[in-house]
This record gives sequence, structure tokens and C-alpha cells, in this order.
Amino acid sequence: MAIEKVGVYRKWLEPVPKDNNGKPIPKSQWPKKRRHHWIARWYGTNKRYGKVFKTRKEAERYAAELQSRVCLGKADKPEKITLRDFTTEHEQLMRGQVAYGTLQEHQRALRLFENFIGGSITLCKITPRHSEAFIVHRIASGLSPSSINKDISTLKRIFNLAIEPRGYLTEGQNPFAKLKKRKIAQESIRYVTVEEYQSLKKEARSLWWKSLISIAYGSGLRRNEILHLTWVDIDFDHHRIHVSPKKAVGNILEWEPKDHENRIVPMTKETSHFLVDLQAEAPESHPYIFISPSRLQRIMQRQEDGTWNTRSEVINNMGRQLGLIRFRAGVAEFTLHDLRRSAITNWAREIPIQVVQQLAGHSDISTTRKYYLTVRSEDMVSANNVVNRILAESHEN
Repeated sequence: MAIEKVGVYRKWLEPVPKDNNGKPIPKSQWPKKRRHHWIARWYGTNKRYGKVFKTRKEAERYAAELQSRVCLGKADKPEKITLRDFTTEHEQLMRGQVAYGTLQEHQRALRLFENFIGGSITLCKITPRHSEAFIVHRIASGLSPSSINKDISTLKRIFNLAIEPRGYLTEGQNPFAKLKKRKIAQESIRYVTVEEYQSLKKEARSLWWKSLISIAYGSGLRRNEILHLTWVDIDFDHHRIHVSPKKAVGNILEWEPKDHENRIVPMTKETSHFLVDLQAEAPESHPYIFISPSRLQRIMQRQEDGTWNTRSEVINNMGRQLGLIRFRAGVAEFTLHDLRRSAITNWAREIPIQVVQQLAGHSDISTTRKYYLTVRSEDMVSANNVVNRILAESHEN
């Protein structure tokens, strides 16, 4: 599509006229004494374009109309490319721009769509009928509504890239743009109570696990955010934890937080005490809190061998070990992420939603709202007390 402003210029139709002495006339006299038309000119992705008019007014009118189309990304006809070639190109262009897991998801969705409608079809020939038929096919295969919605959102995002910046489709030509997601019943959020947390902490036994559980429940960090913490990230003076990206320097692993956002979260006094004790046991000059020196060496070796990716486990068997702690504590089933959710729910009781969103690292505030809707057992008791009080007052009257 056009990448520069549309301009209007004279197009000279004859050589420069000469005066009575045989010399070219001055440039200032060209518009009056040299025949010309007017041209609207713009630059496309691959070459220069122009359209000639007899009058300046016609050229300017066309240029104004074209300029408005350029602002909408509609100036050039889209370049033709097959779905198969687009799939291959997309993989190459997105490598390094998105997380490995996201790239895998893009590849999976594109390959499924390609297998359904055929890879030889050009992108501009794909219509909403194709996308709707594909989704019906996916539903017939027995997929859950959440998996269907994931396909829709992934392919919609990919075809938006085919519009801008790649220019294979024009505005409004995304075949998945108007597909509605399937409705999903809201699953209840597993809230880990303070009493359950205390039992887990008691049965954790090792200082490593006590510290990790305390950070998850008290600071609401995601699993990988916890595992990639270094001692530099801990502000013991102000009881804060910094979540920030890491560059591959020395014995530091390259890592990016989700949504590539830096943030600072509170740290409980209890977490601070655990970390002080854990730091006293840590090897000298080792940067990581939860990644041991031997595990760090193993990861760096795998990176050098090319057998490591972002889906690889930083720490192996964490789920199984947490399950053993849960079993000893007699706590109902939960995940490490449920500890994070519980921390956010606790914040939501006292803190404004926009602050909770920042602390949680949510890019979409609708995700944060879920935790304002979480009903805890004590909330049920409070609701019962309200109704009982109202009924009691009605009897008195």
C-alpha cells in the first residue's frame, strides 16, 4: 500500500521553449509558455504510480480522494499469495517476534485451516464462508467451545497481519473478523484460603518451597516470573519484588515477562524472612533464587546445543512435588496458578480494580474483573447474614 503522501505535479508535454535569441526561456516562464498537464503521483510498496489530468483541479480532487484511501491502507491492489506460501512466510517473519508457544499456536491453526480449504487458494479469495465452514468442521470434530474460540482468535489475529503490515488483504477482508466466539460457562475460580495456605507452608518443609509458595500467594506472581527471579529483583528495604526482562549476559538467561511488561509487586514480611534465610544458604555469586547452579548449567548447555525452547521446563516435576505438599497438608486440589489467583482475589477486597490490574500484570482489565466476582466462603456467610437480618427486622415490624 502507499507509503508516502500523494502529491500533485506538472507533467511537461514539450521541451523547454526558446526565446528570440535561441536561448531556453527562464524557468519562471515555463507554466505560461510550456504546454503541460497535471499528474497525481504516489509511491506503492514496489514502484511509483501516477495518473495524468488536464487540469490541476482534477488532479487535486483525485489526490485528495486517494490520500484518504491511503490513510485507510487501501491505496494499492493487494499482492497475490497462496495460503500455503503465506503460512511459510508467517512462520519466518514471526520467529523471534513472539514467544515460542505463540508461534507454535499460529502454525497449528494455519496448518489446520490450510488442510481444510487447500493451500493453493490465494488469500484474497478466502471468504467468511470458508472460515465459517472451517469452524463448523472443528465443532463437528468434538472440540470444546474454548478450543474453538482459540482457533477463531488466533486466525483473526493472523489475518489482520495479512492486512497490515503485509498488504495481502485490504481493510474489511479478514475472513474471521465477524465470526462470533462460542459462549462458555464461567468456571469457578479455585480460591485457596488463608488456612489452606498456612497448612501448605507448614508441610512444604524445605525453605525453597516455603519461599516459592509464599511469593505465589503473597505477591501473585506467575510460575515463570517466580522461577526467573534473581536476587537483584528483590528490594528487601521496601518489601517489593521487581518483575523485569532479562538479557542473556554472563550466567543470566534471556527471558521476557508475559506481555513484555515491567512491574513492581508487594512482598509480605513473611516472604522477606524466607528469602533472607534462603539467601544465606545460596551459593556465592549465583544470581538466581530458585534455579540451582547445576540446573542453570544444564539449561545453558541445552541452549548451546539448540535443544532448548521457551516451552521447556525451567524446573522439572514442580506439579508433582506441589501435589505431594498438598496431599500432606490435606488441602483440596489446586495449581500453582491458583495461588496467584487467590492473591489477586485478596487484593481485590481492598484495592481499586485498576491498581489490581497493574499488580497482576493483566493487559486486559476484563481478566482482572473475574477476581472481583469470585465468591469466597466468607462472602457467602456475609450474604446470609444480610438476608437473616432483613428477615428478622421484618418479623419485628
